[in-house]
Amino acid sequence: MKVIILAGGWGTRLEGEDGRIPKPMVQIGNRPILWHIMKIYSHYGFNEFIICLGVMSDVIKNYFYNYEAINSDFTIDLSSGNIDYKVKHNETDWKVTLVDTGLNTLKGGRIKRVQKYLGSDINMLTYGDGVADINVKELLEFHKSHGKMVTISGVHPPARFGELVEKDGKVNVFQEKPQTSQGMINGGFMVFNKGMFDYLKEDENCDFEIGPLEEIAKAGEVMVYRHEGNWECMDHGRDVVYLNKLWNEGNAFWKVW
Repeated sequence: MKVIILAGGWGTRLEGEDGRIPKPMVQIGNRPILWHIMKIYSHYGFNEFIICLGVMSDVIKNYFYNYEAINSDFTIDLSSGNIDYKVKHNETDWKVTLVDTGLNTLKGGRIKRVQKYLGSDINMLTYGDGVADINVKELLEFHKSHGKMVTISGVHPPARFGELVEKDGKVNVFQEKPQTSQGMINGGFMVFNKGMFDYLKEDENCDFEIGPLEEIAKAGEVMVYRHEGNWECMDHGRDVVYLNKLWNEGNAFWKVW
């Protein structure tokens, strides 16, 4: 079973970022958010990743190609080029496949283009910019229990503004920036069977949520795993500041490892 991570889109330009790195490589602490997402899965024993690349793919490729040096202390003998790694990283069981799925390819096309790298019938899929304190093993067991083709994780998006509840023009409740809104959205952390690929094409205009996922839902093959815990997506500069604040203060809710 492998974890596909969508990390190739243009994304939203973040305030404070100069556009030299793709959004999945924006750092929380001293590690890219992509690393944090992978650590969540790894904590639950899922260590084989397929990363769908596109925009600035070289940045992500270089990070993993030089992973040992970036994430370890070492001594280098400049005369011989020999390197003696001292304090090593903890991700020695990771296997990462990096696939260039096209510069302008939409999500569905990217997913279809990595189909050939999958073996088992059930695999996982998520976005390269969202973290959660989700129990991935429970998510997988839920998917297996209902026998449908796709499971998406429903999450409560953090409210960006104050919310009010009114009736007949009279405000009954007003909350200044409540922790979460009442509705749910697809927060990533999906599980799917290979039958999903029948709805996808390698064409770069093949989207995922619009079109294929809608068709699969109409066929009654999409279930929602309700995650009532914490979730956050790195969409704006304020999200980068907030996530780093949580990490630096030791309150990173997604740090399950």
